Amino acid sequence: MTKDSTVTVCSTQQVKRARIATAAVFTVHGAVTGSFATRVPWIQDHAGVSAGQLGLALAFPAIGASVAMPLAGRISHRFGARTALRGLLALWTLALILPALAPDLLTLCAALLVYGATAGMSDVAMNALGVEVENRLDKSIMSGLHGMWSVGALAGSAAGTVAAHTGTDARTHHLFAALVLTALGLIACRDVLDIRSRTDEEPPPRFTTPPKSALVIGAVGFCAVFAEGASLDWSAVYLRDVLDGSAGLAAASTTAFALMMAVARIAGDRIVDRFGAVRTVRTGGMTATAGGLLVVFAPSPAAAMCGFGLLGLGVAVVVPLAFAAAGRSGPNPSQAIAGVATITYTSGLIAPSAIGSLAEATSLVVSFGVVTVLALGLVLGAGVLRSADRKVAGSRIGGGTKATSATGS
Repeated sequence: MTKDSTVTVCSTQQVKRARIATAAVFTVHGAVTGSFATRVPWIQDHAGVSAGQLGLALAFPAIGASVAMPLAGRISHRFGARTALRGLLALWTLALILPALAPDLLTLCAALLVYGATAGMSDVAMNALGVEVENRLDKSIMSGLHGMWSVGALAGSAAGTVAAHTGTDARTHHLFAALVLTALGLIACRDVLDIRSRTDEEPPPRFTTPPKSALVIGAVGFCAVFAEGASLDWSAVYLRDVLDGSAGLAAASTTAFALMMAVARIAGDRIVDRFGAVRTVRTGGMTATAGGLLVVFAPSPAAAMCGFGLLGLGVAVVVPLAFAAAGRSGPNPSQAIAGVATITYTSGLIAPSAIGSLAEATSLVVSFGVVTVLALGLVLGAGVLRSADRKVAGSRIGGGTKATSATGS
């Protein structure tokens, strides 16, 4: 897929249906993650691995995603975006079955490698289609799409919590969830845009280094995802160990962070349309920096909770806007999105362990001082997301010929 392909004009109604379908795809993708996360303790017990071995195994999804994501563009080029997404999403939902079947560390690592690879490829495919729908509607939708991913993750985790509470075997739970989510994903994919490359167009390489534009945009995404990963995994520990908060307050701090992120993403599109991507991210960076400072200098658990909430609010829309900017940053949107996704996945992988290592060498307060500095980096680097402000007239419904080809549903 490139921006030099000819375009088949879609009606407004077709593109609106595609938006709803793409949102449903994001929701299904998030539900798989939520379903898996709640059963990790069961999977650990079933595989008979220690906490350290589990930590090693949980690095494999990010490794698999980072290796496989560059392939998404080539698959879309060969089969068309709709068919590629249908197949990749089905592989991802069905991969949910594998980890619970693993009887030992080696098979668990292999299962999580496949799980991560299918997650990453479907992630790139659905974000590329999200950017195309946003172009055609000529208004921001990426933040809302990622908000729907959060809704799906919440739904999946809620169902997983019920399954765990009732003592349901994770193999049974994940088999049922995978079949349901696969069916829902296939239904959703019927109405996504069908983007196809020209017959004389060169296919993207199987593996390639990210373009320079993706590296710069990815650096901003790295800062946001690092703050996100650190806050999600360490906020409860911070309140308990640094501020002597109760177990209830400690858990509530993580909830506050996740809730603010979900709310901000769902509401983010209107803000981006009004103020633009750069101003939105710059303001978000200032908000996150203020939240980080409040965490570092918090006199009480309640103040730290507010700080974590501000961190969640500030970083929420950065990754969706980074994907949107990558999709408009060069001649190969899928390649650029894959590059940004690889960088953000890497950030999410290293953030929890980096915070832990730094805390062991110094303190958790110092660790979140680093998070605060990275949040400030959003303020300084927001300008690289300028391409997320939609200025490509040819991408609008019925506009121009310099856009990726697509057919309606």
